Amino acid sequence: MSSFAEMIENITPDIYQSLKLAVEIGKWSDGRKLTAEQRELSLQAMIAWELQNLPEDQRTGYMGPQECQSKSTPVENILFKSDAIH
Repeated sequence: MSSFAEMIENITPDIYQSLKLAVEIGKWSDGRKLTAEQRELSLQAMIAWELQNLPEDQRTGYMGPQECQSKSTPVENILFKSDAIH
């Protein structure tokens, strides 16, 4: 049997879209429900395929640039909030 990496290399964009839809709705295209193991393996295959074929901002789970809230709020706004408890 092929390794996982070899199987990922053989996934076409159409197969990827089919896996993605199955994971999203929990059913195969013929209506059969995915088992927990099938969902897990399909999601792993999707993510592995995305790493090789899609830019970061199009991959599953991408959340965009993240910044700590305290970095984006000036210090004086934190220290002197009008709604602060006294």
